Amino acid sequence: FFDPPSCLCSYDRGKAFVSQVGLGRLITGMDRGLLGMCVNERRRITVPPHLGYGSVGTGGLIPPDATLVYDVLLLDIWNAEDKVEIRTISKPAICKRTTVASDFIRYHYNGTLLSGEAFDSSYSRNTTYDTYLGQGDLIKGMDEGLVGMCVGERRIIIVPPFLAYGETGHGTKIPPQATLVFEVLLVDVFNPKDDVTAEVTKMPKNCSRRTVTGDYIRYHYNGTFQDGTFFDSSYQRNSTYNTYIGMGYVIHGMDKALQGLCTGEKRRITIPPHMAYGEKGAGNLIPGSAVLIFDIHVIDFHNPKDPVKIRVTHKPEECNTTSEADDLIHYRYNCSLMDGTLLYSSDQLDSPSVTTLGASKVIMGLEEGLKGMCVGERREVVIPPHWAHGEDGAVGVPGSAVLLFELELMQLQKGVPEGFMFVWLGDIPDPLFNALDLNGDKRVPLEEFSEFIRLQVKEGKGRLRPGVDIDSIIKDMFDNQDQNKDGKIVEDELKIKNEGSEQVRRDEL
Repeated sequence: FFDPPSCLCSYDRGKAFVSQVGLGRLITGMDRGLLGMCVNERRRITVPPHLGYGSVGTGGLIPPDATLVYDVLLLDIWNAEDKVEIRTISKPAICKRTTVASDFIRYHYNGTLLSGEAFDSSYSRNTTYDTYLGQGDLIKGMDEGLVGMCVGERRIIIVPPFLAYGETGHGTKIPPQATLVFEVLLVDVFNPKDDVTAEVTKMPKNCSRRTVTGDYIRYHYNGTFQDGTFFDSSYQRNSTYNTYIGMGYVIHGMDKALQGLCTGEKRRITIPPHMAYGEKGAGNLIPGSAVLIFDIHVIDFHNPKDPVKIRVTHKPEECNTTSEADDLIHYRYNCSLMDGTLLYSSDQLDSPSVTTLGASKVIMGLEEGLKGMCVGERREVVIPPHWAHGEDGAVGVPGSAVLLFELELMQLQKGVPEGFMFVWLGDIPDPLFNALDLNGDKRVPLEEFSEFIRLQVKEGKGRLRPGVDIDSIIKDMFDNQDQNKDGKIVEDELKIKNEGSEQVRRDEL
């Protein structure tokens, strides 16, 4: 044995001893003593002189005939014929695509030496490692070990030193001839040649029209990365995302993906970063070079040039009279969004809704949809927002919403033009005063006037304004003729108001 102060110690040098075993590069005792060791195994190897430096010794440090004692900790082991070793820890059940050379990948990793000593981790930096695959940007072993991975897959990749940093090592953390162990999680993958892809997850039964450039669309979405990490959702805000299509208001990939959609359709849209937010990402929400996945649901869409669309679902066999301006109508309705969400219904009221057409009492689109209907007729009317409540919406109605009305006309009372209380439906009696003067006394009091007007209505010769109390209308008509306000009309007070050259003359009465 030699004195401890004179011993050789790799710890003092701060550098592991590196050599090949069994090739005569070590003393025979060490060549034999190191065989069968595992990484992290500790051994005390005692080497007799004849298997050490014999009767000669060496370098003045080890005397002749010295027995040598080595306390050995095996840190690493590799063979020149070793290849990259891949061990799959976990893999997604569905894997539609695996990595190939020329892909751009984003992955997390923990890097250790074969002994388990950590040298680096992407997790500690809270950012993925992003690089092209198979283009020499990585050590050769990682370029090889990352091929064929699925997003969400975890692997152990063991890289021998000649496929890593070799004899020089790397920095202060990776020593020369070190085998490297990477625990890898693939987060993202795309290829610069990738285009937007869309998978239809739900298609409505009826699709009479698909979106085109220039349409305005309202849709819900959930946004995730390829590994399933959530980044945004319109559902959380309880508000659709509203935009024009193909006009640059959204990222290029979404502009393209929103083409050709049906109302009610659901799609999964995958957008590569060069068609999304690119290498820079978007703030703290979307990292650079991230592939984005949107699960979208189209609520509705329209074009600013769209008219009101009317579809008759039922029409009575007899339809002699149809609704028009100034008519008083009673109608039933259900008002829904295009996804079927019911907003309002006349069934929630005690009686059908009542309105006078042309009086601007309802939205323009509903006014349009109620025209030309027979009593008993049913319709479906699609009203774009510029015919309804516009961008601002209304109570219970979202902004820019397309509305679907299911209508049924229950009653119809023909009306009179704005500004009139009574119209003649045929020729006016000539002379009119004599017809009004039922008792021939040359005076027409309110009672006599009322009896005459009611008779004209009953016989279909004239029409009072509907929806207003009859006694009130007749009293107003009488007051218009009773110019001196003495409670009776005489012949000199009577006047008739005509409109243009129409054949149907309208009496100011």
